[in-house]
Amino acid sequence: MILAGVCGALGAADLRAHELGTIRTYADFHRDGRFSIEIFIDREHLPPGFAGSAVLSRTPIRGLSESLERAPVGRILADVANHSAVFFDGRPVPFELAWKNPGSAAGESILQLTGDVPGGAHWFVWKNSLPLGTYLLTIQSEGKETPARQWVEGGSGSVPFALDASVVPPTRGQIARQYLSLGYTHILPKGLDHILFVLGIFLLSTRVKPVLVQVTAFTVAHTITLALTMYGVVSLRSSIVEPLIAVSIVYVAVENVLRPQLSPWRVALVFAFGLLHGMGFAGVLSQLGLPRSEFATALLCFNAGVELGQLSVILLAFLLLGLPFRQETWYRRRVVVPASLAIAAVGLFWAIQRILPSLV
Repeated sequence: MILAGVCGALGAADLRAHELGTIRTYADFHRDGRFSIEIFIDREHLPPGFAGSAVLSRTPIRGLSESLERAPVGRILADVANHSAVFFDGRPVPFELAWKNPGSAAGESILQLTGDVPGGAHWFVWKNSLPLGTYLLTIQSEGKETPARQWVEGGSGSVPFALDASVVPPTRGQIARQYLSLGYTHILPKGLDHILFVLGIFLLSTRVKPVLVQVTAFTVAHTITLALTMYGVVSLRSSIVEPLIAVSIVYVAVENVLRPQLSPWRVALVFAFGLLHGMGFAGVLSQLGLPRSEFATALLCFNAGVELGQLSVILLAFLLLGLPFRQETWYRRRVVVPASLAIAAVGLFWAIQRILPSLV
């Protein structure tokens, strides 16, 4: 009886050791808001007949050829993938699949799951519903030296893991506020070249309608190129864009001096210059970076912030100059011409300053 008990205990211990070597899981959270989960599968010690009737994975597995999809390794990977689930704050999220060691046809396989951490998430839960015994889940957050570890019972989910704030992307609302502010501050107070261009538009006329027509053309143009540049459709080197932006400032200011009225081609030229300014905005936005999961939200809100900044410049100029002085007979002589000449001088200085490095 005692001998039987000892043998039973040893057998159970051997079985448990066998189970522990069947599957290991590592979850990594990155500061770019992505997660990657690697499942190490010891195929040699899986239960007999495991995944014999498994269907293809619901999500394609990169690195797995069509012939291997129906081979034993493919059925094993498919079964593990089909029973895997990733939860953030109790909600499942989609993921992509990859076989990380396609050169190996036997032994250990690594199935990788990758995806985006939802904005503002607090808790992570991993689950694989296959009854593979107890296995180790190791959780690592980028920038943290010590990983967290849990023993997970096969078929059950892990204990909820509190996510580190450094690896959780902001919510859509937070992104909207952040990029709206970035767009606004890029004009006020940081965008002196854009401020001077908008002031050049404002100075041409004492009436509101011509100013709004030009600003609308400018807005539509830089919205187009900002979006196209950020989506990689068009591209122009900053060594070309920045000098041309300075030249656009000079042109608008000089025309204010030479022509007291809005010319028919002025709006078209402002539109063309807006295309250049949009590429300049895109250069700044590229340096700031856009969140992968909320790319469109960040792009739209940055552009909206730019518009609010431009409108603020026009409103301030109207309140300080246009409203109190625009009806005065000396307004053009004492305000428009001197201010435009000063703007042209600054724009010319910038143009020379930005062209010289490419000539040296």
